[in-house]
Amino acid sequence: MSFIRYCVAAFLLASPWALAKDEPKTDDEIKQELIRESIAAYPGTCACPYNVDRAGHNCGRRSAYSRPGGYAPLCYPNDVTKEMVEKYKKQHSR
Repeated sequence: MSFIRYCVAAFLLASPWALAKDEPKTDDEIKQELIRESIAAYPGTCACPYNVDRAGHNCGRRSAYSRPGGYAPLCYPNDVTKEMVEKYKKQHSR
């Protein structure tokens, strides 16, 4: 029985949970998170030009990103401003 406990303890210590450090996200990781959240908040399937519609076609110029007015999703890292990153950091700081 102690061998099994030893194996379980060794597994837990070597697991990603034990190895993962609670490091803050980089600015690039934050930008990707903001882009994912923005796309997820869009009610349709064509938020960004690189998305695919329900029929499997690239959205391209039919995307909300490519059309003036209405929704303006974040699709690319350059769309995310420094202010957005700083706001995210403040909201997710401990």
